[in-house]
Parts: sequence; C-alpha cells; structure tokens
Amino acid sequence: KQWYQRRVAITAGEYKTAYYSFYLPVVLALHLCGRDSAAELARAKDILLKIGHYFQVQDDYLDCYGDPEVIGKVGTDIQEKKCSWMFIKATSLASEAQRKILFSMYGKEDIESVVTVKELYNRLNLREHYLEYSVKTYENICEDIENDKSGLPSEIFQNFLDMIHKRSK
Repeated sequence: KQWYQRRVAITAGEYKTAYYSFYLPVVLALHLCGRDSAAELARAKDILLKIGHYFQVQDDYLDCYGDPEVIGKVGTDIQEKKCSWMFIKATSLASEAQRKILFSMYGKEDIESVVTVKELYNRLNLREHYLEYSVKTYENICEDIENDKSGLPSEIFQNFLDMIHKRSK
C-alpha cells in the first residue's frame, strides 16, 4: 500500500512539472548542440526528472505553508483535492482515524475543513518530514550530478538545482 502511494506521488511529480519545465528544454538544447547520444539523453532524463520532482514537492509544500505575500497566491491544493505530496505523505503517516478525518475533509471549500486538514498535517509533522525530504533529496541529486559519467557539463544540472533549492516562491 505504501509503495503504491509513493509511486502515485512520484508519478504525479514527474508528469505534472518535471517533463515540460526541466527535461524537455534541456533535451531540446542538447539536440541542438549535438549532445544527444542515448547515454547522454538517458542521464539527463534521470537527473532532470529528479530535479523536477523535487520542484513539484516544494510547490506542494509552499501551496500549504508558503506565505501568500511571497508566493503570490493563496494555496488551494486542499480545496481542489489535488494529489499533492502533502496529501500522499499524510495518508502514509496517518492512523486509520486520522485518515478518515483527512478523507472526509480533503477537497472541501469551507475554511473549517481546510483548517482541519492543516491541523492534521501539523500533528503529523509534515513540515519536518518535508525538511528531511528536502535535505536528503538535494544531497542525493548533488551526488548524482557529481558522479555523472555521461560527459555532460555538470553545470547544466547544478544550475537548475541551485535555482530551486530552498526557494520560497
């Protein structure tokens, strides 16, 4: 069950943002530069999809906990019943009773339901889980970039990663 929930969250992140925001622009540039061997493209895909997933998880976190003045919008993932990292993580950590509350309140427009979901997120320590995820993911991607043997310039990946790491909007 947890494997399935994790796979759903990863797939949502890959296809929601990673391809069109990270992978496709770089692959186009690689093709234009003639750096499009199967090994180079496969390595670029591997690293860029990880960066894209990291970006999407950050976006899901900021939707819930970001300052609307900074991010430029009021988050609505809870009201819109989005399959966010926050929701997936909460379902994996929650007790049966907490899951019932989450499922009964998630996707409702009223402020009381949104507050209840956010309070549940707080009881499940999702901020701390996100921070742990963020540190580990950043370190893992940096290691992947450092160990890349494809011959692609590491700056391609490191610049993207540095742009999004610890972002607040």
